[in-house]
Amino acid sequence: MRVAITRVLLAVLLVLLAVAVLQPLVDRWLVMQSAPRPVDARGSLSEFETTSVRLFETISPSVVQVGVPHGRFTQEMESGTGFVWDDAGHIVTNNHVIENGTAIFVRLVSGQVFKADLVGRAPNYDLAVIRLGPGASHPPPIPLGSSRDLKVGQAAFVIGNPFGLDQSLTSGVISALERRLPTSGDREISSAIQTDAAINPGNSGGPLLDSAGRLIGVTTAIYSPSGANAGIGFAIPVDVVNRVVPTLIRTGRYPTPGIGIAAADERMAAQLGINGVIVAQVMPGSPADKAGLIGLNLASGTIGDVIVAVDGKPVQHLANLVSGLEEAGVGAQVELTVARDARQRTVPVQVVDIGG
Repeated sequence: MRVAITRVLLAVLLVLLAVAVLQPLVDRWLVMQSAPRPVDARGSLSEFETTSVRLFETISPSVVQVGVPHGRFTQEMESGTGFVWDDAGHIVTNNHVIENGTAIFVRLVSGQVFKADLVGRAPNYDLAVIRLGPGASHPPPIPLGSSRDLKVGQAAFVIGNPFGLDQSLTSGVISALERRLPTSGDREISSAIQTDAAINPGNSGGPLLDSAGRLIGVTTAIYSPSGANAGIGFAIPVDVVNRVVPTLIRTGRYPTPGIGIAAADERMAAQLGINGVIVAQVMPGSPADKAGLIGLNLASGTIGDVIVAVDGKPVQHLANLVSGLEEAGVGAQVELTVARDARQRTVPVQVVDIGG
């Protein structure tokens, strides 16, 4: 009797041991054989997510890819971004995207590719306008905002084609305002927008948007030793774009306001402790020459005139002077405050188109 009980107990222990050893294998087998896991319900999207989704769905159809082949018989294509400006089908992009191409092609979000014609270029602002050829339908224009009332810290969105990856959305904030952005011809945009929204090669010419989906700038450059995004990107402010683009559409070029001077290197002013634009040279017959301005005297090594204000606004750098002349416009007259030999005077000077 005891032997039988002992055998039963041993059998039970063996069964329990087998169950303990085989249980993980059995569980794994049951899981492998089961149906797909049920999907957990989620709550509503956050306000930021809802804004981002709605913005992309609304604006992205109006963002295009701009392709420019280099050379007549090469398949090498430089890719940038553009966006629809108006109901006539004009598209805004960067000048540096299209300036060296032999032709211009535009790819819409639908996948359709059309040849585009150059309407106008403004190298000093790194802006260009192109237009789709006949028979091409185009998406609606992007709503226009203003860069005048932007605040550091507000949300910023970029839609473009980084590295040719079309319809890419990135977001961030406006990191800084009134940055100085060099462009062609030794000119500067003195009111550029800085953002940490990812901008990479291929984003050039795309829209910078606020949270309402309004255009507030045109992406144009990044600051990065590697050429890829490093959290510092720049955009041309939309108030400048809205001043330049209509003129490009109307005339094909944008006048370069000037008074006929060549400015000395800013490093000279810094070394001499001078706040203002040192006049290096005055072009004969120019408005500056007629107003009596004089430049550097290389023979004696003396400084002539230093422009310290335009229409009462302080001038510390060449960009300040350029900005003042642009605000006045070609044909207008500005009041320059000029310092010479520790004395200041105010002289009226005509603003003319110096080309470029």
